[in-house]
Amino acid sequence: MKEQYLYQLKLIPSLLDESNWTEKENNIVLKHFDQLQLLCQEGIVALAGRTLNMDPDGFGIVILEVESEEEAIKIMESDPAVKEGIMTATLFPFRIALPK
Repeated sequence: MKEQYLYQLKLIPSLLDESNWTEKENNIVLKHFDQLQLLCQEGIVALAGRTLNMDPDGFGIVILEVESEEEAIKIMESDPAVKEGIMTATLFPFRIALPK
């Protein structure tokens, strides 16, 4: 059975103001979304989403089903939004208790 991990994403503070976004940040988010879609198709991402508020309390989550914590860390750190520094990420061991 695969292990589950959740990584929480938070925008860097300067990007909470949408007027600070440039084409660069928009392109990074597109790459972030494309990577998550691919991982979803591969059965690695069980769920991904975000809160709709653009304030310091807002966040996104990605739930992974992987073989190990090392694999989860590698995926989280290779997320384009994390790699390019527009989001910070924190990894947590996780277990889905009630799937849809």
